[in-house]
Amino acid sequence: MIFIVVKFKVKPEWSERWIDFSRDFTEATRQEPGNLWFDWSRSVDDPNEFVLVEAFENDAAGPHVNSEHFRTFTAEAPQALVETPQIISETISAQGWNRMGEITVE
Repeated sequence: MIFIVVKFKVKPEWSERWIDFSRDFTEATRQEPGNLWFDWSRSVDDPNEFVLVEAFENDAAGPHVNSEHFRTFTAEAPQALVETPQIISETISAQGWNRMGEITVE
């Protein structure tokens, strides 16, 4: 799978509306064939930083970055950002999430 983590530093005046701003992009991406997950989180240290964790089947990333909703989001997002987002994008051998070995809940 292709595993991606992106950090978005949002302008303070955009922080409370970032989730709504990215909603159409998020929902459209989650509907794409080959999308495994597409989840936003907000930093506990910086209320203006949002982290996107996403994964795609290996052959699905190309169609994702060529989709209309991706092009729209990447064209509109800079107005809300302080800086260019930081990304880690790697092909990994995992098939999905695994259970954590160090904490067990029964």
